[in-house]
Amino acid sequence: MTAARITSRTLVYDGWYKFYRLEVEMPDGAIVERHLLDNGSAVAVLPYDPVRRVCMLIDQPRAGVLAAGEPPVWEAIAGSLDGASPEARIIEEAFEEGGLRIEALEPVTNMWSLCPASTERVQLYLARYSSEDRIGEGGGAHDEDENITVHEIGLDTLRDMALGGELTDAKTLILAQALLLRHPGLWADPS
Repeated sequence: MTAARITSRTLVYDGWYKFYRLEVEMPDGAIVERHLLDNGSAVAVLPYDPVRRVCMLIDQPRAGVLAAGEPPVWEAIAGSLDGASPEARIIEEAFEEGGLRIEALEPVTNMWSLCPASTERVQLYLARYSSEDRIGEGGGAHDEDENITVHEIGLDTLRDMALGGELTDAKTLILAQALLLRHPGLWADPS
């Protein structure tokens, strides 16, 4: 059996993202129509402070969430690579969105965010920080109309949100679970 392959690609929209209509030849020879959102790669980080036992999440108006009539989604800090390396880009995003200086990055995975319809892969990181690393106000780039709200929450709250199904953003849930699995001592009984 042969592998599936794209036989034609038609650009439908070229703006913030590119949207294509594809014809795909399936392994059985059938030609099917598919759609592709080409939005490049991205990066995300879950910063956590092991001393104060907090982490940082953000929320911002998201078109999909607004269209669904849902409340804001709490997310890890993230951004598109825009030609930068994942490491350089997430350091910039941490400052821009969270007012946070991060240095040592702990890679988690490079995940497909929506593989049926998108080219986007998101490199995920964990990163320690301290109160001294809160060097700006955050909130996002002023020229990008991001309207970001920064939340520092307790690690116990993060754990409860992850285990209780309250973290509905996939990258954030993966990062919270990675933190729980890789650093269980953050939740050890202090007595």
